[in-house]
Amino acid sequence: MKKRTFLKTSALALGGTILSPYLGCSPRKPEESLTPETLKNWAENFEFSTQSVYYPSTVEEVQTLVKELDSLRVLGSRHSFNRIADSADHLISFDQMNRIIGLDREKMQVTVEGGIKYGTLSKYLHEQGFALHNLASLPHISVAGTIATATHGSGVENGNLSTSVAGIEFVNAQGELISWTKEDPNFPAAVVGLGAFGPVTQVTLDIVPTFEVAQVVYLDLPFESLKENFTEIMSAGYSVSLFIDWKKDSVTEVWVKKKIESGATPEFPEDFYGAKLSTVKMHPVPDLDPESCSEQLGVPGPWYERLPHFKMEFQPSAGKELQSEYFVPMEQGLEAIMAVAEMSEQIHPYLFISEIRSIKADSLWMSTCFERDSIAIHTTWKQEIPVVMDLLPQMEAKLDPFQPRPHWAKLFTISKEKLAARYPKMEDFKQLLLQHDPQGKFRNGFINQHLFGA
Repeated sequence: MKKRTFLKTSALALGGTILSPYLGCSPRKPEESLTPETLKNWAENFEFSTQSVYYPSTVEEVQTLVKELDSLRVLGSRHSFNRIADSADHLISFDQMNRIIGLDREKMQVTVEGGIKYGTLSKYLHEQGFALHNLASLPHISVAGTIATATHGSGVENGNLSTSVAGIEFVNAQGELISWTKEDPNFPAAVVGLGAFGPVTQVTLDIVPTFEVAQVVYLDLPFESLKENFTEIMSAGYSVSLFIDWKKDSVTEVWVKKKIESGATPEFPEDFYGAKLSTVKMHPVPDLDPESCSEQLGVPGPWYERLPHFKMEFQPSAGKELQSEYFVPMEQGLEAIMAVAEMSEQIHPYLFISEIRSIKADSLWMSTCFERDSIAIHTTWKQEIPVVMDLLPQMEAKLDPFQPRPHWAKLFTISKEKLAARYPKMEDFKQLLLQHDPQGKFRNGFINQHLFGA
């Protein structure tokens, strides 16, 4: 068992020069990455609160740690912008628990350790003739951390990544190994578990046959066209993303990803509801270098090289940015977007870009898409923390009529009371947590504040 100690400094790094691109993806390759002197989150907008980090490599080591430590949380890929993964006492990193356990071709399932990243898993699956139903914008995020926070891709028929989970194994507060499948009544609570049930050591995912995708980018979609054709636009591909800078009355870019038959020639019209097909590769932030972005221009390729916006070989840098995201009912999505547009003068000076995506409803208790098809309004902000934290409650007020649910790993200021009202199963979730972890070994300041009000 390995333990690594990091220097502990201030709880939140304020300010900073705005240097990074959207999503912190720059043309920095893995071998060029630098080891940080202190343990920070991916965007470096805060430092973790503890100096104590453990790196187990087996389930038995995880069980021992859980039994010996009074309070701990698990690190994923540190792609959270708030303190959901933080601990004042101890952290466990799953960097050494990132293996593929097994592939069941008949059941169409793959079992992996919690620390594996989607980019690694996806390449393996494709080589074996399989695929996941969808991927997020970044392939660099870990499976366990992704499902715990209901992180997602896009597509009106695609649920978030946690909807692929068929089985989950975790270590409870007593150090016991617990395995639940879809047949277990507690399963819908544990999948999007916010890290509060215990370290997720193993996950079984449903898979599908591998497939190819081609993507293109359209430029300057008029808002009037969006209003008149919102459903058709969001349904125009297997995955569709709208990128908006709020500076003008148009969608800056529309990324359309289509699933195609192997060997087929994809067809994309030159005109897309008034937007024009780009003849050059684009970055979501138009002025930035698109080298790190997945291939475009309608060139077909494997699903895992097209569904993310960014390439696996370009490691996310320590991006000077912030992110927020709110989920509203699909049928109110256009109205919610227009409500945010009313803040354009306030927003765009502090913005890299906003992204609009659709996600299918699911039955996972703490999922942002629990029992409602959703539109997600995501914003990547410049790292001007005081200004952004002042703008968020104003944006939340604009969205309040639509009962927004915030992404669990991004910045928000919505109250515990409103969160409870927007998650019909939250009380059941809390009671189940209390049964499995009565002393709060896995609860931290974030969980206590937003669920228990402590």
